[in-house]
Amino acid sequence: MEKILETIEIETGKNPSASVIWMHGLGADGNDFVPIVNEIELDGAPAIRFVFPHAPMRPVTINNGSVMRAWYDVSFGDLEGQSRLADERGVRESQAHITALIEREARRGVAAQDIVLAGFSQGGAIALQTGLRHPQKLAGVMALSAYLPLAESLLQEAAPANKTTPIFMAHGTYDPVVPLMMGAGSMTLLTGLGYAVEWRQYPMPHSVCPEEIQDIGAWLQKILKA
Repeated sequence: MEKILETIEIETGKNPSASVIWMHGLGADGNDFVPIVNEIELDGAPAIRFVFPHAPMRPVTINNGSVMRAWYDVSFGDLEGQSRLADERGVRESQAHITALIEREARRGVAAQDIVLAGFSQGGAIALQTGLRHPQKLAGVMALSAYLPLAESLLQEAAPANKTTPIFMAHGTYDPVVPLMMGAGSMTLLTGLGYAVEWRQYPMPHSVCPEEIQDIGAWLQKILKA
């Protein structure tokens, strides 16, 4: 059995019937998006368990090999639209970790169809990587300021069960870390493959803004109906 990552969990009510597994960005940890739970408007949604995993510690090339929490290694060129250079081994290891968390939620009584995979930056990349390949239908996939890793293998590996799963992608127009063209390019690719992508962009850098948080809440309410 895949080792279960350490997580921080917040439940919006008793006996949650839905879960959101939310991955942080490079160098952060599971605490990074915990405060957003109280900022999201979830009226009308069922009780939700928010699961914030901590990525494994690993050396990151773009940060001079410093060891930090990262879902995969990042090299120079990876964030210039050359996703073929992505650390495939790290991406697939993290995919396995998140799959294990989905399976744990099932054991706790939350079916895959009531689980959302979400993430920011690297975390959003892993949400897309895992969600589009997961053999059971998920409630949705959310990728914030992110891009599609290992895009060249998606056509062969995509799970038919998640071909119609709602996808929410959002990006800052002034993002100096993951350029807008990477997020928009991934959205265009996915739309071209027939995926239902809801796209938003905001006048912000590599971050999250109040309008985006409002849109996230509306999207979650829409796909996680009580």
